[in-house]
Amino acid sequence: LEEEEEEEEEDDKFDVFVSVKDPEKIGDGMNAYMAYKVTTQTTLPMFRNKTFTVRRRFSDFLGLYEKLSEKHGPNGFIVPPPPEKSILGMTKVKVGKEDSSSADFVERRRGALERYLQRVVSHPSLLQDPDVREFLEREELPRAVSTQALSGAGFLKMINKATDAVSKMTIKMNESDMWFEEKLQEVESADQHFRKLHALVENLVLHRKGHKPSLIQPLEGARDSISLVAALIRLLKEFKLQSDEEILLFDQRMKAWQRWQDAQAMLQKKRETEAKLLWANKPDKLQLAKEEIAEWEAKVTQYERDFDRVSATVRKEVIRFEKEKTKNFKRQIIKYLEALLQSQQQLIKYWDAFLPEAKAIA
Repeated sequence: LEEEEEEEEEDDKFDVFVSVKDPEKIGDGMNAYMAYKVTTQTTLPMFRNKTFTVRRRFSDFLGLYEKLSEKHGPNGFIVPPPPEKSILGMTKVKVGKEDSSSADFVERRRGALERYLQRVVSHPSLLQDPDVREFLEREELPRAVSTQALSGAGFLKMINKATDAVSKMTIKMNESDMWFEEKLQEVESADQHFRKLHALVENLVLHRKGHKPSLIQPLEGARDSISLVAALIRLLKEFKLQSDEEILLFDQRMKAWQRWQDAQAMLQKKRETEAKLLWANKPDKLQLAKEEIAEWEAKVTQYERDFDRVSATVRKEVIRFEKEKTKNFKRQIIKYLEALLQSQQQLIKYWDAFLPEAKAIA
């Protein structure tokens, strides 16, 4: 078993490492923005250098996602979503509020952007994309536009839109491969569990914040505990977004199937039109009808191939993604539990220091 785990870890290793560091505020007032230093270290020959660094702003990350999702999403690939926008958080940074909440916001965004890029470059197909290489290597990028709704709520709207489109399909899909049906049920079930757990932990934070610490409660320990639970909320939110990605993946396959079925329905109509022309003895229009039938026969064949190709890609992506998700979830939970243990040990120290004083007062 250990040997298998080692082999899995080796399979997941890529010859590229990306970090996002040193957030820097550029400009003043409401026109200000944060720029991040993106450093890449690699031994892959497709890059010009082994180590290189560029500066990127948040909209550049959103622009990259837009390009990748347009190209790879319809083909059945998982495209990691970027971190969500926060108007309140960025407004505080822009107007120059140098409080702890602004610093925390910048650090959270930096970490989220780093994880986003690491997920992109760890995807074997996305790594080969010229837009990814340009993002990592090119000194200056063209200004990203139309990124207003690409993160956070925008991504969720896209999920809902895709799901609505699937639910409005005129032909119900008769699933021939039960693997997809069973796997989709698993994903939707896991999604519901993440939603419930996320809501439960959020309520816990609100409950703790609503209770003022008593006079004998060590304040630092209380703050540390709330901070750890808040970190767990961010972790659950991240995994909730990843569940949404999987659901969107199944929707892409469903859309490919629908396009194939629509083409078959159109081909049937064209054949019925040909039959009517033959019956009505209209040879002048018959040639055009035959050409249209040939055109739609070719489309049906192509769309069937597309569906088979997307299905095969989706299957591979789900297997790869679940392996990655399980490993990351395990790593993040261990990290959280270690931090929780450290916090509790610190809390014990506070109590040990406080007890002699409490006994003296008594």
